[in-house]
Amino acid sequence: MSLLIRCLLILTVVSNYSAATAADHVFNLSTTAEKHEQGRKIYNYRCYFCHGYSGDAKTLASTYLTPKPRNFIHRNSRDLSRKYMIQIVTSGKKDTAMHGFSRLLTDLEIYAVVDFVRAEFIDNQRLNTRYHTTENGWPNHHRYAEAFPFATGSIPLDKPWQQLNQQQTRGKQLFLTSCITCHDRSFVNIEGDIWNKESISYPRNNYSHTIIDAVSSASIYAGHDIAPEVESLSSTAQSGKQLWQQNCAFCHAADGTGENWIGSFLEPNPRNLTDNHFMQDKTRDFLLLRIRNGLVNTSMPAWKNVLSDQQIHQIISYIDEAFHPIKQEVNSQL
Repeated sequence: MSLLIRCLLILTVVSNYSAATAADHVFNLSTTAEKHEQGRKIYNYRCYFCHGYSGDAKTLASTYLTPKPRNFIHRNSRDLSRKYMIQIVTSGKKDTAMHGFSRLLTDLEIYAVVDFVRAEFIDNQRLNTRYHTTENGWPNHHRYAEAFPFATGSIPLDKPWQQLNQQQTRGKQLFLTSCITCHDRSFVNIEGDIWNKESISYPRNNYSHTIIDAVSSASIYAGHDIAPEVESLSSTAQSGKQLWQQNCAFCHAADGTGENWIGSFLEPNPRNLTDNHFMQDKTRDFLLLRIRNGLVNTSMPAWKNVLSDQQIHQIISYIDEAFHPIKQEVNSQL
């Protein structure tokens, strides 16, 4: 075989080998990219709710969970091995909200989402995906920037209005009228009272008010649904009692304390008409105007289009005789 032919054969083999190697390299890159995007889709569908679109666990769900979901961009996450992460995604983690996904994802899908998390967040701290995009119906989302501090928590939602500047005031108003629909657990300085377990367990028997609750003291509210027994009510107060039970007891309770089940949910709470501190200086004229016109920024409505003045006076007479004596007005002409 001539030297020329040998050289041509060698060049052909080398060329074919190089082309095959290059093709395999391109194929592997394509496969890796496809797997990465597959992992992204799985993450954005299955994982973002707790871990966040950017893997930082700054989510509404995380505020309710103890312990918190894993923050993948925190430096501590760099110590997580791929094997450990696959195990957790497959089987879950005891005593946390992280459950296993073996019934929802195949092994290959679990590998894909784990590799995505490691590449996207742990290694590179990328943003991944934003929710407020044009595709999701949020064109030019930055125009709402004044509300952002209340969504991120950099300004507490319960910061008093008088301490906010004009821009912050506009931002808070925007947040409360729009953003809070989804960002309903914004950061506050004072969390306030947690749900009272009695409030969500009464009345029993499918909301049927039964006497057994009051008799057995099963509820702290049932006793307030019983009107006080008053001997020798005047005829005016008798009429007022009926009107009270039909119109007023729903919020102020049958016993006038406002400490019934419904009253406990209202803010501010309905007035306790048995409280001496509140009632000691209340006159008939004061109560007439209050019932007739209502009270701004409370759940106390105006009754002037529902009850006549005569009926309101009957209710006041019942309050006077059953709950707390009304202060007698002094006739200035005497």
